[in-house]
Amino acid sequence: MKKSMILLPIIFVAVLLANIWHAGEEAKGTRNYSDYEKPEACASCHIDIYRQWKRSMMSQSFTHHWDEIEYFDLAVKHSTKDPFFKPAADGCNGCHAPLSFLAGDVPPPRPHEGSRANEGVSCDICHTITGVHEEAVNFSWISQPGRTKYGAKPGLESPHHITAEKEIFRQTELCGSCHNEKNPFGIYVKSTQMEWLEGPYAKEDVKCFVCHMPKAKGKSAPMAVEGEVAQHVFLGAHKPSKLRGAIEISMHCLENEIPYDGVATIQVELFNAKAGHKIPTGSVEDRILWLDVTAVDEEGKTYHLPVDPKGFDGEEYTIASEELAYKDMAIPLGLENFAGVPRDGVPAGDRIFRMPYFDDQGVMTIMQWNTRSLGVDYRIGPRETKIETFTWELPDDIAAGKITVHAKLNYQKLVKPVADFLKVPEEEGEIVQMNEVSLEFEVYD
Repeated sequence: MKKSMILLPIIFVAVLLANIWHAGEEAKGTRNYSDYEKPEACASCHIDIYRQWKRSMMSQSFTHHWDEIEYFDLAVKHSTKDPFFKPAADGCNGCHAPLSFLAGDVPPPRPHEGSRANEGVSCDICHTITGVHEEAVNFSWISQPGRTKYGAKPGLESPHHITAEKEIFRQTELCGSCHNEKNPFGIYVKSTQMEWLEGPYAKEDVKCFVCHMPKAKGKSAPMAVEGEVAQHVFLGAHKPSKLRGAIEISMHCLENEIPYDGVATIQVELFNAKAGHKIPTGSVEDRILWLDVTAVDEEGKTYHLPVDPKGFDGEEYTIASEELAYKDMAIPLGLENFAGVPRDGVPAGDRIFRMPYFDDQGVMTIMQWNTRSLGVDYRIGPRETKIETFTWELPDDIAAGKITVHAKLNYQKLVKPVADFLKVPEEEGEIVQMNEVSLEFEVYD
């Protein structure tokens, strides 16, 4: 009897300790890999949802080629040279390899070694989240693993686990806990959910899930009742189908007939018609969106049209040039006398929609953890229209007759010169054409 009385408080304390939650950096090393089920355990019942997840970037958050190169070749190496960056390098795993972060296995083995870090943002990671601690930033989600799985729907039953409803699954803070990031210098280097919060969609209660987890009629499992099921596709910038048409463009020439020694004034209007955040968003230090305008005369000669400057502070970073940048890659890579690589890799004079990140030397960087300041924010906000003007003095060799002007809005997930330098697979620097428009005008003698 006495022995059992002693054991009871010990068991009670053990249960309490097991349920203590941690968030952010404090969560590192507080769990075991064995606390979480593998995604395959979910696949037997949630067949379609598993297949959708498997094809999404959520399942590839650690194994994706650019993420592997950026993490191991830049972030980890930088942190070994300067321990100040060790928490930031470890923290990458809080969103990209959360299982290894919770288990304290940082840095994790490389993807080819096949560890559980390769599961990425897995089913059991998301569906054991019970809330977000304080600010939605830097993996501030709270995970309480166990037989209970949490979601947005009430009253569901499962033969494998207990199901409970949690309000956090109807709140954008769930997304913001990873899609907002503050670096060691207090700079918000990712702010997707914050951009949504400041925009028109938040006021209308159109949340992240509406676009990135659209609902469709069906069953979440064979034994479930048919209803509206959130699709676990997580479509975003890595899917060309999501990019195409996200920004609508139109174009007009101020005159339809222009003398051969005249000036053509062309305006292009760009409207962010679909995204609830700015474009580009997320890893803005990597991504590049630009407007390329060319004209073809009656004889087939092609002319490139540079954008008219507007004169705002920092505009030089929004007009493509041959400037070099990204010199701080030399630190983790151990390079001497490294001058950098071309900043843009797109035709000089094109308009770029971006927000530059600067290191402590005031040079553009792609290493967000090393970012000391942000430049001008010339991205396209939700439901924002930007107008770009191209004043073109017709060249002496232009042929009289019809002139066709083409405007193309192009996107790359990673600036091409950086992708080439770091030997990232070509698909990461692939040009995705988001939209295009053409017009014609006449040149007469």
